[in-house]
Amino acid sequence: MALDAFALILVMLLLGVAFQRFRVLPDNAAEVLNRFVLYVCLPAAVLRFAPQLELRPALLGVVAVPWLLLGATVLAVKALVRPLRLRRDEQAVLVLTVALGNTSFLGYPLVRALIGEQALPYAVVYDQFGAFLILSTVGLWVLARGSAEEGAPPPGARAMLRRVFTFPPLLALIAGLGVMPAEPPVFLANGLRILSDALLPIVMVAIGLAIRFRLPRDELRPLAAGLLLKLAVMPALGLGLAIALGMRGDMARAVVLEAAMPTMITASVLAVSHRLAPGLATGMVGFGIPLSLLTVPAWAWLLLRLFGEG
Repeated sequence: MALDAFALILVMLLLGVAFQRFRVLPDNAAEVLNRFVLYVCLPAAVLRFAPQLELRPALLGVVAVPWLLLGATVLAVKALVRPLRLRRDEQAVLVLTVALGNTSFLGYPLVRALIGEQALPYAVVYDQFGAFLILSTVGLWVLARGSAEEGAPPPGARAMLRRVFTFPPLLALIAGLGVMPAEPPVFLANGLRILSDALLPIVMVAIGLAIRFRLPRDELRPLAAGLLLKLAVMPALGLGLAIALGMRGDMARAVVLEAAMPTMITASVLAVSHRLAPGLATGMVGFGIPLSLLTVPAWAWLLLRLFGEG
């Protein structure tokens, strides 16, 4: 399953690059696909999985780790502003793409394959109550600040609340936790499955359409710093947090492996749709996913020796 997920991602990414190269689709195709994902596929995925969530007190540490890593990401990016001469849009992109990993569409199958089915609930809690809520709240604030004109005041509380509570995936999460049955009617379950399964290939084609493998020279250092933070520094911090919070066995392994995932595709999509350093945003996905073919198994190997099985 894990290899299938990686293979599908890479094939769709290359297909998007080919479409870009031979101008098969209109120039705004990536933006249209991104909007379709945001308003249709991602809410469908949330509605599909949210009713199955159960947050127990023992899992609060799992929820805490992605939020703590968000704080570490903000501090790390702030420390890089002066030496890398980061623009405001680059800072926003790095915060989003380093703090938010592909914890569902890559994370779920990889946790299942590298640790086992019994560890999957930890990955779901990490993703939905950690990464997804960060995207739906703090992530929207970062996008708003990053896309504001230089010298303009940050968005006010009312404007931010409007953005948060009109964000389609968050509305889907509220509906999924509140009114959506755990076992919906067959026709509804099948529809949600089809739409949510379409998310990954559509998004990767959109990324392929937007990615530029020849980045401007001034974006090479931010990209290298972002990849290092995402694939090495954040999982190392996640490991330290897991130990500090007393996690052991499958819980610790699942949490660190989720922290080791490459950049969340939706975070890159939103950054591009807000016209925030699109080359850097797509590069974090386009280069990060192939590199994670090496880094994620390496983390899994290390975690097995540190925590063992079970």
